[in-house]
Amino acid sequence: MIENPDIWDDKEISEYILMSTKLEGMPSNLTTADDFTGKKVIDREGIQYGKVKHIHINQDTLRVSGVTIHQGFNKDYFLSETYIDKFTDNMLLLSTPPVTVGSPVVDIDGQKLGKIKRLHRNTETNELESIEVSNGLFNTKILAKSEIWGVGEKVILTLKKEQFKNLE
Repeated sequence: MIENPDIWDDKEISEYILMSTKLEGMPSNLTTADDFTGKKVIDREGIQYGKVKHIHINQDTLRVSGVTIHQGFNKDYFLSETYIDKFTDNMLLLSTPPVTVGSPVVDIDGQKLGKIKRLHRNTETNELESIEVSNGLFNTKILAKSEIWGVGEKVILTLKKEQFKNLE
């Protein structure tokens, strides 16, 4: 709300609604980043990972470099452009499902091993380097990205349960 001051005691209050618009002469395949805020983020299997909170633009190339995904109360995370397949009118489609904190982890045979406690990323590139898997109250194991066989509703490792238990 914006208050319009005047010299009388009764003041007029105006409400402004901010929204993006198509400008005259703007090509039809262009849109504003604001149009995607709040859109669902979905992978090829139909799994929803949250909603778009921010779109990040590379200042040098002016290209999308990634998005911040809001997954609930204080659960925001960044996905680089390598995960993005395309933006549609209703959602952001991912080409690859992301590895997220809290995801269940299973061995190559589907046996439950634990949950992802922490993601370790390269500080310069933000690329995932390893995951920390919690398999008990105080027991965690760090696994290299190369140990991940697949990602979907669960993170599947290339290891069997016995190999996982023997890791230090």
